[in-house]
Amino acid sequence: MPLALAGCAGGLPSLDMGDLFDGGSGFDYDRIYSAKPEEEHPLPALPWRSLESTVLRRKVEDPTGERPGTIVVDTYKKHLYFVQRGGQAVRYGIGVGKEGFEWQGKATIARKAKWPTWTPTPEMLQRDPKLNGPWAGGMPGGLQNPLGARAMYLYQNGRDSSYRIHGTTEPRSIGKAMSSGCIRMFNHDVADLYERADVGAQVLILS
Repeated sequence: MPLALAGCAGGLPSLDMGDLFDGGSGFDYDRIYSAKPEEEHPLPALPWRSLESTVLRRKVEDPTGERPGTIVVDTYKKHLYFVQRGGQAVRYGIGVGKEGFEWQGKATIARKAKWPTWTPTPEMLQRDPKLNGPWAGGMPGGLQNPLGARAMYLYQNGRDSSYRIHGTTEPRSIGKAMSSGCIRMFNHDVADLYERADVGAQVLILS
């Protein structure tokens, strides 16, 4: 199904999933979501204790049946799965498109960027020129940039779909439908996915 054009508003090493366990029955979220002072724009710690447990990163049995390296986005459950070998997947909480901005289909990660520049689309400039107009030439990467710490650019048939998988300045939007169609993730999580997913990886968006 064609993707409708809409748009969205020093590397971090990826933890091996075996490092997520705290030795008991839980996950070491204090470590996973700790402050990252080594980042180009130092990331503050994520207050994970105040969030719903369903949006936190974890390792699960792969529910998708897709080949390893594939990214599957379940917009209904608001989860993104990175498929691994051995029938496993890394599951992340995500934010998705609000009503009227939903989409589905297949895409490919054509490129990736750390602390990317954000440029509003013509549609975004038209919808809210006061808010987006000052950034028509692009907003530099940083903690106030809507794309957050990382972005993965989704293409279809060799063309930019204007959709991204990216970080966010609004962690409370994860688990909700609030974006202009892009897939939002916690900055810590999108940095982790950035290290796992290759350019050329297939992305499947399910409605």
